Amino acid sequence: MLTNIWNTNDLITLCQQSKIGKKLPTAFYIHTSAIAALDPYLQDYEAQARAFLPDLSTFTLIKFSYDRPKISFLLYPTFNNEPHPTLHTSIQVDLEIQEIQHRDYSTSINPPILHRKETFVTTDYPHYQTFAELTRQEEAIGLLRETRTIGTRNGWEQRLQEFNVKIEGHRVIPLQIDRQIQFQPKIERHKAAIHRPDLSKPVRLALEAGLLTEGSTFFDYGCGHGEDIKRIRDRGFISSGWDPYYRPQSDRTPADIVNLGYIINVIESQAERHESLLKAWELAQRVLIVSAQVLIGDVGQGQIAYSDGVVSSRNTFQKYYEQEELKLYIDRVLGVDSVPVALGIYFVFRDDAQAQSFRASRFHSRATTPRIRVASKRFEDYRELLSPLMEFFTERGRLPLGEELRNFDALLAEFGTVRRAFNLIVQATNQDEWDAIADKRRQDILVFLALSNFDNPYKRLKLSQLSTQYQTDIKALFGSYQAACTTADLMLFNLGRPGFIATCCQNSKIGRLDRQALFVHVSALDRLDTMLRLYEGCASRTIGRMDGATLIKFHLHKPKITYLFYPDFDDVPHPKMQASMQIDLRDLHVRYRDYHNSDDPPVLHCKETYVSPDYPQYEKFAKLTKQEENWGLLDNIRAPLKISQRRKTKIKRE
Repeated sequence: MLTNIWNTNDLITLCQQSKIGKKLPTAFYIHTSAIAALDPYLQDYEAQARAFLPDLSTFTLIKFSYDRPKISFLLYPTFNNEPHPTLHTSIQVDLEIQEIQHRDYSTSINPPILHRKETFVTTDYPHYQTFAELTRQEEAIGLLRETRTIGTRNGWEQRLQEFNVKIEGHRVIPLQIDRQIQFQPKIERHKAAIHRPDLSKPVRLALEAGLLTEGSTFFDYGCGHGEDIKRIRDRGFISSGWDPYYRPQSDRTPADIVNLGYIINVIESQAERHESLLKAWELAQRVLIVSAQVLIGDVGQGQIAYSDGVVSSRNTFQKYYEQEELKLYIDRVLGVDSVPVALGIYFVFRDDAQAQSFRASRFHSRATTPRIRVASKRFEDYRELLSPLMEFFTERGRLPLGEELRNFDALLAEFGTVRRAFNLIVQATNQDEWDAIADKRRQDILVFLALSNFDNPYKRLKLSQLSTQYQTDIKALFGSYQAACTTADLMLFNLGRPGFIATCCQNSKIGRLDRQALFVHVSALDRLDTMLRLYEGCASRTIGRMDGATLIKFHLHKPKITYLFYPDFDDVPHPKMQASMQIDLRDLHVRYRDYHNSDDPPVLHCKETYVSPDYPQYEKFAKLTKQEENWGLLDNIRAPLKISQRRKTKIKRE
């Protein structure tokens, strides 16, 4: 029986092809929770070994040896809780000679330990992200280099001593040096305050989001030079602020909108950082804006480790957060569910319904009111009266209730019911276009509900947590909240099917497709297939929409989304890429690449292929492409093309 299944080459091939599990030169390891994800032949092979151990109850990992038909069952009792758990027991089954070997490591002074725990489990394992985050931190400072010496507890402890760090709660923590020789840098926080030519990004985003309405008050907690205070006041709002260095005498007063802008990352004391966040939240009556520096690139230039951050060459402290870490910190300290707006920027709402309305608004796609096709005299007579109703339906995809329309009573007085008034509108327009608007709003709601459930799979959003208007939208467009949620859940399920996103990309009528990805201009995002919008939402739900991004890259063969920045997209025929931001949807890790100083950055061509046909400069872009095609400049090239490649193509044609 064994010889029919076990073959060295076959075993190695199946193990190496597995999408999960830790692959080493002589063996393959996998967590017991992931057995069902293995190739059926490997599952059968493992089951044969387990049949020799009828009393086997608890074990953590399974080891497939490559050199002989052996399988080991390894027990790590503290796998979930300890950053680097020690091996307690090993039971090895030799299938060839049918021999079992037990080995007890519980009393060993130097037992084997585990690293990179996320590699043993599937991405939906409850602690996967925690494990992956620890590995990233350890890799970043070089702890996992030269693995030959760190596979046992003693070797690992020696490595930690060499780097002067400890592992605590799945985080790397710098150790304090002996007090007699401890370096205590002088932190000059006020130097972190900088002069800006315009509003700071967090405040600008709050303004663009409509959080500051007529009569709103604004307070800047840690205002630095006070430039945001002045610019908000110049826009007609009551504005004030406080700063421990520049405005220590100012009162800290409550306000509708409170900004804690890039403050918590410059405070070296963790307790004081915590206190500042709480005090700012106490002042916020409607919304608190929290922002901090986010770790996306190399921050090790001209800096020294101090506390849980770094001290720059200007003696300013900087605590660099991972994006998801920042959200967890805010949520834990304040007991809230903060909303990501951009990298390192979060809104915290007092009112949960307002928070959900803001989340939903980010998936509200554009729609155009259907044009008048047959304007009857009766329609023209009532056109001004009917205009608000047309605008409302375009916005919500349904007919309004009484209090939702400013001239509702006038419509009833003239037509008897809102439906009769809308029937007159339909006669002058096209019913199909109104149906398309209603369907567009259904898709918007489904994307929002699916992502809400994606964030909290074990705690579905309650209907009562949504605004009254949004509740009405759902009931009008779906019949019931349960029906909407069921459809949204099905969308999420389909999103995880192998090859599904690649098929959606290949079938997209918008964007430029190559063998590796679909590229779409951000202006066309809401024109995409709903499943692609949902897929992009899986990235933006964590980082917010990328402010300033030009193109969105949907990877066909990897669960990744990349935002590409071409600031001169509209003005330059072949704009250069300035930066890219890639989000790995498996662990939400953000990778940033800067092309500012690159001698050979990628450039764009065929710009009309990235946008929708109604893009303002579509015709101009298409005309240039046609001219370049006639000259043969676009033969055998792909997008985006690097400058050096474009020059070579041009030289060949000349």
